[in-house]
Amino acid sequence: MDLDTVTEIRSARELDGWRRGDAWLAGGTFLFSEPQPHLTRLLDLSDMGWAPLEVTDRGLEIAATCTVADLARFVPPAGWTAVRPATGPSLVEQCCRSFVASFKIWTMATVGGNICNALPAGPMISLTAALEGTATLVAPDGARRFVPVADVVTGVGTTVLSDGELLRSVTLPTSALRSRTAFRQASLYPVGRSGALLIGRLDPLEGSLTLTVTASTVRPVQLRFGRAPDAGTLADAVAEAIPAQAYVDDVHGLPAWRRHMTRRLAEEIRRELEEGTR
Repeated sequence: MDLDTVTEIRSARELDGWRRGDAWLAGGTFLFSEPQPHLTRLLDLSDMGWAPLEVTDRGLEIAATCTVADLARFVPPAGWTAVRPATGPSLVEQCCRSFVASFKIWTMATVGGNICNALPAGPMISLTAALEGTATLVAPDGARRFVPVADVVTGVGTTVLSDGELLRSVTLPTSALRSRTAFRQASLYPVGRSGALLIGRLDPLEGSLTLTVTASTVRPVQLRFGRAPDAGTLADAVAEAIPAQAYVDDVHGLPAWRRHMTRRLAEEIRRELEEGTR
């Protein structure tokens, strides 16, 4: 897509102040996919020199400019069972493949871009929210604030980011990375956009269970249980936490189907994690 209203592309390192018509440019897979008539200048983040992934004493820091390919290649430390299971595909691999995208997209699309686009089917939202990710947001004046990823997205295409505010990174805590997880995803078509994507996370020490619902809802929804619930308790909690108007209604699935799949996949996750505990 030719963005014919854009008259300047400037390195984000040389930013001379945020102005109307500006946009941050990371991978650009969304930015260049459709007209952006409101934009006049792109601020390129590609030369900021941020390490894509960094293991710290707090957990894993993922730069906003980390590509899907970088994330998919990451080999986590031993013990991070949420992203390095003993058998089967990792949660990272499952979420990356939920893009249903070519290798060309994987090498350009970024974790930060996927989160900031705030599409219900954004799998990087699903992954980082489920693993209790905290987003570091930086204002044009340098002020920072820290917001749970699950709270960054407020609706379809909307976020808590103010004008000019930048997503710098997402930090996943070690405690969440050491959890057991279960992943479920449903689409109307074999290679279609996610209509429901749920991730369950069981804390091995506390026995608590967190269920993160995305794709079927207009924003991430998290349900927390002090211990693994029974089927009835889970079903009641899902029904109470997600009202009818919270389900997405578009060509990728009607609300009634999304509601049905959400409840079905939630129960499958509960059973998988319960059986693993036994």
